[in-house]
Amino acid sequence: MAMHSNWNPWHGCIKCSEGCKYCYVYYLDRMRGKSGANVYKTKTGFNYPLSKFKNGEYKIQSGEMISVCMTSDFFLEEADPWRMDAWDIIRRRSDVIFLLLTKRPERIKQSLPLDWGDGWENVFLNVTCENQTRADERIPLLLDLPFKHKGLHCAPLLGPIELGKYLDSKQIEQVATGGENYGGSRPCHYEWVKAMRDECVSRNITFCFMETGTNFHKDGIEYKVRNKQLQNSEAVRSGLTFQGKPMHFILKDNEGNEIPAEKLYVPHYAKKCNGCSFKILCNGCFNCGDCEGWS
Repeated sequence: MAMHSNWNPWHGCIKCSEGCKYCYVYYLDRMRGKSGANVYKTKTGFNYPLSKFKNGEYKIQSGEMISVCMTSDFFLEEADPWRMDAWDIIRRRSDVIFLLLTKRPERIKQSLPLDWGDGWENVFLNVTCENQTRADERIPLLLDLPFKHKGLHCAPLLGPIELGKYLDSKQIEQVATGGENYGGSRPCHYEWVKAMRDECVSRNITFCFMETGTNFHKDGIEYKVRNKQLQNSEAVRSGLTFQGKPMHFILKDNEGNEIPAEKLYVPHYAKKCNGCSFKILCNGCFNCGDCEGWS
């Protein structure tokens, strides 16, 4: 994804469950001679959603979706001193959608701003659950939280997960899943992904199969898929991704007025995007060159 798609106000995380064992943040930091457990506020990145071009226009356009804390967890305890300032930025950019991903739904209620009410329209909360135990632990907390938009991120998928009773709440708008990478190769089974996909399709909920992971099993055969691009393209070839009922975010300008659809950012995609499994989740192509060579 292009840099427009990510905002990392802080970096580093503390492992808290099975899915963290081979965390990509730890893996990439280790490659740089650093520790992923070192949590710090980013200097140049913290105010990124407020950055502007020389002509005064915001670099992030009205209607874009920005993934938050992709190298940490928005509700990490160590980030408590900085979170209210981050909430202030999200409040000020009520014209932008902020996707929050967390393994810590138990900390959310105590971490919300005082004016949260029943939720802000421009925040999309996703909870990670890598197996049935974590799903049964975290999803009920998610369903009890005051958020306008909710989703599930079942990655790395470490076992079959039955989501039906949670999807029946009609609160979950999107489910994404994928196998394991970055030094880890615990198996991901096609049958697990397919079953989860079928639960979503029957309820018209968007489902994204992001990648196979390094160790993928299908029809009793084990496949070693070490190339990330191949993992991505094989996920596309599976045909499991499904576009369900579209999400609708009510975005507002600084005066509190709803912004009409014709004035919002419209994602555009290059031909190469058709072979990318993340397209259904992506903010669109910024011609950054990051995916050159992808099928």
